[in-house]
Amino acid sequence: MDTARLVLDDTSLVLIVLCILFVAGRVIAYSPRMRRHEGNRPWRSRPRGVGRRRPPPSAGPAASARDSDAADLAAEQLKAVSRASYKARPLLNRPEAAVFKALDAAVVGRNPSWQVMAQVSLGEFLTASDKSAFLAINSKRVDFALMNEQCQVVHALEYQGTGHYRGQSAAARDAVKKEALRKAGIGYHEIVAGHTTPSELRALVGKLVPAARDEQAA
Repeated sequence: MDTARLVLDDTSLVLIVLCILFVAGRVIAYSPRMRRHEGNRPWRSRPRGVGRRRPPPSAGPAASARDSDAADLAAEQLKAVSRASYKARPLLNRPEAAVFKALDAAVVGRNPSWQVMAQVSLGEFLTASDKSAFLAINSKRVDFALMNEQCQVVHALEYQGTGHYRGQSAAARDAVKKEALRKAGIGYHEIVAGHTTPSELRALVGKLVPAARDEQAA
């Protein structure tokens, strides 16, 4: 009886050991497949913690120095702003405001999804292939920009007032703006004081701005 019980216990022990080895073998065989499967899944569908994580970029001495210089500059600017007084002023002078109102009415009447923007810096809607080229146009502005329903500037309009070309610098600045706009595929048009009539302005808008869809359907 004791011998039979001992044999039975030994048999049970062997079965338990075999089961443990079988399970361990399955886990070891499954793990590489699981890792390959996770590696093939799109990044957004991976569960958290799966996949390699890039270490955070370490700020080198140069980056730290630039950040420190920028902080010092901002602090100096804040001091200057705190000492000074400010006063609001109109964005446009009277002739420019009159042109803006007429231009805005013509554009909205033609296509309400389009908008007229005033005094827009080129750096806000243009990019350049290198830094120096971008800095050449970043702070330059156009008097009026026609923006479509995708918030894309399609045309730029310059108002040439009565003394606009008194100096050579104005012509040179305009040449820079024209070339940058041309390369970006943005139209450049001039509204000349004393020459461009209201009817001519409306006709220009009719050429530049596509009609609204309901008008096209009609």
